[in-house]
Amino acid sequence: MKDLKASDIMVRPVVTATKKALARDIGLQLLTGFYSGIPVADEQGRIIGMVTEFDLLKAAHEGKDLLQTTAEDIMSKAQVITADVNTPVTDLLKMMIDKNIIRVPILGDGKVVGVVARCDVLKALIEPEFVTYALGSRRFWRGLVPPQAA
Repeated sequence: MKDLKASDIMVRPVVTATKKALARDIGLQLLTGFYSGIPVADEQGRIIGMVTEFDLLKAAHEGKDLLQTTAEDIMSKAQVITADVNTPVTDLLKMMIDKNIIRVPILGDGKVVGVVARCDVLKALIEPEFVTYALGSRRFWRGLVPPQAA
């Protein structure tokens, strides 16, 4: 793992929200994208915030209408912790542990090009013993839990 860089394990393409995106739409994206947070980017692709499941739940708890609430209204506006595509995975892991964060947007030339979540680091650490082959296909999925059971 010590030779891996962020670019080796990051998820791409990255879905980002604009600051005008509706909270409801972000929630739907999170539910269908199987991730728990989404970066908010400006017109130039620079990260300006992050909206997480927690932010959406908090907004709902506060009585905000998710059809009227925008990403800008609920995103974390504090400095979003990011990393460069060449950041070693060991450094990403240290950031995640030290700052207790779930995901790190990965930047290339100052723009978001990927995301590394804790589960991506875990996948890089573990070579699963379970392989599920797709019926009628030569493609296969490697993982701890088959997709239909997840």
